[in-house]
Amino acid sequence: MRVMTRAAPPPLGEDSRHLLTLQREYPRGTYVDAHSHTWAQVLYAIEGVMWVEVGHEALVVPPQRAVWVPPETAHSIRMMSAVRMRNLYLHPQATETLGRRGQVFEVSPLLRQLIVVMAEHGEHRSQEYIDAAHRLIVLELGAAKVGTLRIMLPAGTDRRLEAVCRAVIEHPSLDIPLEHYCEQAGASVRTLSRLFQQKLGMGFAEWRRQVQLAVATSRLAEGHAVHAIARSLGYSPSSFSDMFRRELGVPPAAYQPAALAG
Repeated sequence: MRVMTRAAPPPLGEDSRHLLTLQREYPRGTYVDAHSHTWAQVLYAIEGVMWVEVGHEALVVPPQRAVWVPPETAHSIRMMSAVRMRNLYLHPQATETLGRRGQVFEVSPLLRQLIVVMAEHGEHRSQEYIDAAHRLIVLELGAAKVGTLRIMLPAGTDRRLEAVCRAVIEHPSLDIPLEHYCEQAGASVRTLSRLFQQKLGMGFAEWRRQVQLAVATSRLAEGHAVHAIARSLGYSPSSFSDMFRRELGVPPAAYQPAALAG
């Protein structure tokens, strides 16, 4: 069931503080409408998978990754599973070196611990501790490896392309051919193929594969079996594992709960 919620503003703090935190838990299906913050945000879930739309991109965020959201950057969030969120908010003056584009990045073990400790116990730490943690967090963010699992979204300039993209996100199986989506959208295969290249910079098959990876990582994090995910997306288990490793550099097992906990 889809649950709508208003965006939660960052907690209020003194102007002299450079680091604020927020911890929340959301059920699967929760959708946070597009919004922005005056402070920069590190959007992170210690459990669960988020689908974060920033501009005209969707960033798929399992627990090994987080999203860097610069100040005043509109973003929306869809919980693809139950999510335990632990966010950081950084004062704009302290984040000038971290970029002005929303990014998904890999979370190192050290950065994960810093986020969790500050979000869950920061209020009990001394100001000296908080200041030291803030400096280290900024350093870790600057050194973090940018993730590649991001999905281009249409800019709303063509309703047919947007209709096909949303239909694929809902049903991304290989068993559904492009012709089916085209018929539903009222456009020819040639027209839609051209629109994918012009507007999204890639062909339909490549774009759908990115959506499939997004769906697969969320289901893996929820504990679904690899063979069941593969079949639901129209693959054999072996071909799915090959595709997954080729695209993400790791086997599907790396996204299962036991691996995430480690």
